[in-house]
Amino acid sequence: MPEETPFRLPDVAKVTMGAPLRWLQLGWQDFQRAALPCMIYGILLAAISAMIAWALVFSGAFAWVFVLAGGFFLIAPVLAMGFYEAARLLESETQPNLTDMILVRGALRLDLAYLGFALLMIYLFWTRLAQIVYALSTSQLHKTPQAFLEFMLTTPDGLVMSLVGTAIGGVIAFLAFSLIVISAPMLLDRKTDVFIATITSFRAVTKNPGPMLIWALMIAALTTIGIVTAFFGLILVFPLIGLASWHAYRDLVPTSP
Repeated sequence: MPEETPFRLPDVAKVTMGAPLRWLQLGWQDFQRAALPCMIYGILLAAISAMIAWALVFSGAFAWVFVLAGGFFLIAPVLAMGFYEAARLLESETQPNLTDMILVRGALRLDLAYLGFALLMIYLFWTRLAQIVYALSTSQLHKTPQAFLEFMLTTPDGLVMSLVGTAIGGVIAFLAFSLIVISAPMLLDRKTDVFIATITSFRAVTKNPGPMLIWALMIAALTTIGIVTAFFGLILVFPLIGLASWHAYRDLVPTSP
């Protein structure tokens, strides 16, 4: 595997506006080559996500389901480590298995722990902001899905809450996306540190604002579809986005000769 010195930033490539669609196509091709382990891994992630969401619903904290959904965009790149490994193995003409994807040896690094901790802090910050926006919007606690949706969609305060919450969540999600979209697969692939990886990820986004905005919107749209289908769609969405993200990394940070 290529190595990066801690003091040198890798080169970042310029990609076309059509690159995100090509990444998705390459991800789909990889999925077809390793469908069984990718599906099983996707089922595990979707099942965990569904259990957390249903636990919130039955505990009367339905409003937090939307916060959980927003958190997907923050933590998904770390959860996708198994798919990065599968794409890396397929790239080297090695067939991945479920053990390779669950026990990713390259993921057992302190730098990845730092990255995960940073994402956790961003997520906790987002949940606190969401709580503040909700508290400022109403003095009532909506314990059922029907009551919360009625408040959110049919009252002026609920509509304002939706707009403000979406705007704040979108800004935080895109900031997190900018810092992790390349750094997570880069830390798996190269011997570099978390600071170089996150800076490189941010440079990749700022150098390609149009394609990366399209890529972020595609990820958001696919993840939303996965969630609104009672999380069943995530069984396919998780592998597809994870595998495609590896190809995005390869395009944006070409391997040094």
